[in-house]
Amino acid sequence: MQDQHTLDRRANLIGSLWMIAAMACFAIEDVFVKAAAVTLPVGQLLILFGTGGAIVFAAAAFLTKTPLLSADVVSRPMRIRVLFEVMGRLFYALAIALTPLSSATVILQATPIVVVASAALFFGEKVGLRRWIAIVVGLIGVLIIIQPGSDSFSALSILAVLGMLGFAGRDLASRAAPKTLGTAALGFYGFLAVVIAGVIYAFYEGVAFATITPVAALHLCGASLVGAAAYAGLMKAMRTGEVSAVTPFRYARLLFGVACGVLIFKETVSTNMLFGSALIVASGLIIMWRSKPR
Repeated sequence: MQDQHTLDRRANLIGSLWMIAAMACFAIEDVFVKAAAVTLPVGQLLILFGTGGAIVFAAAAFLTKTPLLSADVVSRPMRIRVLFEVMGRLFYALAIALTPLSSATVILQATPIVVVASAALFFGEKVGLRRWIAIVVGLIGVLIIIQPGSDSFSALSILAVLGMLGFAGRDLASRAAPKTLGTAALGFYGFLAVVIAGVIYAFYEGVAFATITPVAALHLCGASLVGAAAYAGLMKAMRTGEVSAVTPFRYARLLFGVACGVLIFKETVSTNMLFGSALIVASGLIIMWRSKPR
């Protein structure tokens, strides 16, 4: 009979593999979204992408007999979660469409750092001096990447920062979300938030919707299916292994995202981006290590 330590190690290994697979799927989802944005307005893209993902999770809920309507859906944490989801999805989609995929992906990796800092500031979670230093170092890494005040600074890079802040707020709200809501329900309402973001931006943009070509339709279907798979894989990873063991593998998305940007969209990676990425990843890993129970 296997001892508990062996079982825990096996669960952590499986959870880590789920996390790596989820991050690969998220990177592929970004590729599909960026490709679709070439021919479709961002508002229309988000509406169609969100609708596709919501349909996938609605079907999953139907097959598993998971109710999508309950009082918990309109609870305060869920309402806050939807608002931040809208913010994160909208600005990150704009960042993918208007800036290099590699730089948007790198900036997104600061999300866990902002989550820890916000948890300390707004929820009173205890964060020691070393973790605060790591948080500051990680944020310096973001500044190195976007280079405010320099000749190479682009205001569009702020889009990825706003998207990252939106996702951090969503993750914080998810901590308080009712436990009765499973993966299918959270995924369904998460993608409905994408539709809301698309409607908001479509009114703001004021651009007529474009005709959907077969290639664009393929990109949208791919983004919806792979995005749903990524979300489900992420939930599976977090529920399989220990959070402290599985979460560091989130940074695999950085490798996948940069590789897709370079190989598919022929982007270049600057020294500043590499150095800033190293600071973000190092600070994130230090924060996770310092968070482990002694």
